[in-house]
Amino acid sequence: MTETGRLLGSGRSADVYEIDDAWVLRRDRDGWGDAAAEGAVMAYVRQHGYPAPRVRPTGSRTELVLERLSGPTLLGALGDGRVGVQEAGALLADLLRRLHAVPGRDAARPEDRVLHLDLHPDNVMLTPDGPRVIDWSNTEDGHPGLDWGMSAVILAQVAVDDAPLAGPAHALLSALLADPCELTESGLAEARRRRAANPTMSRREIELLGPAEELIRKLAFR
Repeated sequence: MTETGRLLGSGRSADVYEIDDAWVLRRDRDGWGDAAAEGAVMAYVRQHGYPAPRVRPTGSRTELVLERLSGPTLLGALGDGRVGVQEAGALLADLLRRLHAVPGRDAARPEDRVLHLDLHPDNVMLTPDGPRVIDWSNTEDGHPGLDWGMSAVILAQVAVDDAPLAGPAHALLSALLADPCELTESGLAEARRRRAANPTMSRREIELLGPAEELIRKLAFR
């Protein structure tokens, strides 16, 4: 097990610890992830110019050593007014398009692309060197429409809730789904199915999936 310093933050399934000024350790709490596979895909997309953090191999399925990043998340920058919702939506769309321009990893399926499948404002860090996309634990190869669907459903669940972020999330979703957009009917349907099956979803979040899909259809398929 990698020696660490202080706890820097915690998510739904993992904790991030300080190693030194250049590196941090992300440790999965429940042991369901595959840190080695995640690190490999991050290294792969970086080789093709995509803004993912640098990684160091650990040989562990539960521990991932990655570049220590400075700066707010896109969500944080939205919250304090440093970034507007239109700009944030355009940035998310650009990051999806750039990712799907990276060649797929399976030569037998040249139409497939690397999919992040959890690209939302809290998984984009705004560093002094530009945005960096974090949390690649859900990554797989497939059709880009699914990636667009996952990002859209995540935002739409917030947009149809009665929380204070609903209005900004609606505007952000509208900006994300502006042309050009690769969302497809099948991608949206599969994204909803996966969110419903996600064990980290609360009962309330699952209840919002129906209204969320309706909103996405109004914005994307009108």
